[in-house]
Amino acid sequence: QVQLVESGGGLVQAGGSLRLSCAVSGSTRRPNAMAWYRQAPGKQRELVALITRGGTTTYADSVKGRFTISRDNAWNMMELQMNSLNSEDTAVYYCYLDADWHTYWGQGTQVTVSS
Repeated sequence: QVQLVESGGGLVQAGGSLRLSCAVSGSTRRPNAMAWYRQAPGKQRELVALITRGGTTTYADSVKGRFTISRDNAWNMMELQMNSLNSEDTAVYYCYLDADWHTYWGQGTQVTVSS
């Protein structure tokens, strides 16, 4: 059974940095993509960054140039380096995996940016 566990969230001042990690347990035969989503209070969940099987990355316009997504070749770990954080980045961040015709989600990790 595949499980995703996020870590690295917390409280940070505006302008600061955080690094989120997503650990994948269980095996997959054909992973297609991994991504980070976030959901702020009262808002819909939105895509933050995605990395495909081939290594192509996609970012939300609001985080381009500030966030960097990466993963290991074994699809066991994914990370999100977040720099120049601002209050609009405050949200619960979720790890997402598309593999073997299934989608998997982590439980989320809270990121709070104080101004």
